[in-house]
Amino acid sequence: MLIRIVRMHFTEAGIEEFLDIFNQHKEAIRNFPGCSHLQLLKDADDLLCYTTLSHWSDPNDLEKYRKSELFGSVWGRVKTLFAERSQAFSLERFIEL
Repeated sequence: MLIRIVRMHFTEAGIEEFLDIFNQHKEAIRNFPGCSHLQLLKDADDLLCYTTLSHWSDPNDLEKYRKSELFGSVWGRVKTLFAERSQAFSLERFIEL
């Protein structure tokens, strides 16, 4: 399994539009082949920072999503709302207790 984390800092004016976009597309993203989990996290200290956490069956599934029309339409709109460049990480479980 691959865990994908994307941390995004928005302009104050962009928050409401981002949340609208996320809510419109969250089911489609979550139901994309290979995605088993999708979560939106809000930073406890920075009101303009949100992070998505998603689980993918394997890296190829994530790559198919990133090349999909769905991703293109969502990300194309979301990235215009950023106050700074987003940070994305792909992780694999290593030690779990």
